[in-house]
Amino acid sequence: MSVYSRTLRYFRPFVWPTIFGLLAMLAAVGLNLLKPWPFKFLIGGILHAQHAEPPAASALGDWFASLPPPLMVLWICLGLVFISLAWGVVNLISNYLFIKTGLKALLKLRTDIYSCLQTLPLYFHDSRRSADSSFRVAYDSQSIQTIYNKGFATILSSILTLVGAMGFMLAINWKLTLASFAVLPAVYLALRYFAERIRRESTQIQERESDVLAVAQEGLSSIRLVHAFGRENFEVRQFFSRASRSLEANLKFNITSVTSALVIGTLMAAGTALMYYVGARQVLAGQLRLDDLVLFSGYLVMLYQPLEQLSYTAWALEGAAAGMTRCFEVLDREPETRDEPGAKDLGEVKGDIAYRGVAFSYSADRAILRGIDLRIEPGETVAFVGGTGAGKSTLLSLLLRFYEPNAGQVLVDGQDIKHVTKKSLRAQIGMVLQDTLLFSTTVRENIAYGRPGASDAEIIEAAKRGQAYDFIMDLPKGFDSLVGERGGHLSVGQRQRIGIARAFLKDAPILLLDEPTSALDPTTESAIMGTIEELMRGRTTLIVTHRIATVHQIGRIAVLKNGMIVEFGPGPELLRRGGVYAELYKAGQYDNA
Repeated sequence: MSVYSRTLRYFRPFVWPTIFGLLAMLAAVGLNLLKPWPFKFLIGGILHAQHAEPPAASALGDWFASLPPPLMVLWICLGLVFISLAWGVVNLISNYLFIKTGLKALLKLRTDIYSCLQTLPLYFHDSRRSADSSFRVAYDSQSIQTIYNKGFATILSSILTLVGAMGFMLAINWKLTLASFAVLPAVYLALRYFAERIRRESTQIQERESDVLAVAQEGLSSIRLVHAFGRENFEVRQFFSRASRSLEANLKFNITSVTSALVIGTLMAAGTALMYYVGARQVLAGQLRLDDLVLFSGYLVMLYQPLEQLSYTAWALEGAAAGMTRCFEVLDREPETRDEPGAKDLGEVKGDIAYRGVAFSYSADRAILRGIDLRIEPGETVAFVGGTGAGKSTLLSLLLRFYEPNAGQVLVDGQDIKHVTKKSLRAQIGMVLQDTLLFSTTVRENIAYGRPGASDAEIIEAAKRGQAYDFIMDLPKGFDSLVGERGGHLSVGQRQRIGIARAFLKDAPILLLDEPTSALDPTTESAIMGTIEELMRGRTTLIVTHRIATVHQIGRIAVLKNGMIVEFGPGPELLRRGGVYAELYKAGQYDNA
């Protein structure tokens, strides 16, 4: 299915506005075709009548022919104004309906792309820049308006005008019509040649504009790091380099557009000159009336204008097709972690978790997990420790179904999570990430993100239990204070405590903690660990942390190395064994996966 036919499917819900728009367009085309006639009547029926016997009665009607010439001129001029006004009103209605329909389709497309991006697996987002996805949602999606408003509507209007103009031209003088058509084959070949170049160059522009957005977004989002390392000039050079490549692509595209306009315009000028040459000779030979030549020239403009408009439309469509292709690249991606047919709700759970023969890899040449077998009882706490890349955080991601295992099963209360809906699974899991992500809204809405219907009292209680209440009340508007983009108005520790308060509020039976205290100073960490232990009480808890001292006496510890669990048991017991855990404990620190 072509990109154009797929695009037009987005307009199926808007059939009636399109039909009304088409009716208004038909009326506008009809009125436009009447515009040359007042000039014919003025020249042939009035001005010519001053020097010859007029055919005014037959051409203009007995009543009109009986009027004094100045009054006849006035009526013809008023008629020209009326036709132009009526055309303008009907054209306005048509454009309004088409533009409104195009904007509604744009809204639907943008929502579909954003919705699709939300459902795609994490490795899809990890493998590409977020700025590229944002560019497709914000800018590439606008191509649907170009295809509908400048494509469908313009092409149809131009074709109707062409057919009408050709009909009148053939009725006036077929020889002049053939002379006017002499340049059309050359125009067609030029259109084809430039259309291919413009599509290719439009795609290049969109890719390079996406690069510019990516560099700007990365540089501005990391502004503290840039300033800290004094890399401002480097970032400006990076931006200038990408922006220069975009400039080159835009310049190349515009040169092609201008060149194409020059070629098409010259060909049409040649056709017009040929028509006037043949027409003038016919007038001189008495084979054609002057007013008919004027009328014919008016329709020739109507013939060439739509042709020129179609050429520009063809080039705009090529650029729009490139943008829509980038949109469909996202929409055609299948979420690898979508719910399978017949998936059921997990329901309330006790918190029994099991990994059975789980293997996972992000790529075929590098295994992350190998044959993981682990059983976690309801209410039990298990900490995962190990070196960088050992697979600790990946185990949490598999439980959340951010990824699917390549082999084996992950079970919750004896149910393979592959057979339950992701929504019902994640409803039973609370979590605190290593880097707490906040949205640029209020503190209240960020705490309640996992439970939007929570009452103010519940939000306040969660903030108190997460040791966040005091600093929240010191903010200018308390719980209604805006946290800024990505929580930029708060310190790292404050953001982390809001994340912990969020987990308190959700009150799920399974709790995942990924470096929950990594951003806290030792004093705050010591104070909040007691609160976290309270949160863990009665819940199945999985912790990933590099601070072994915080989990040494809590539950059991799974030590990962090279994607396998090499030791498992209580911290003191593992320390006595003198193995991998003992080495990590003595070192006192290690990297998180």
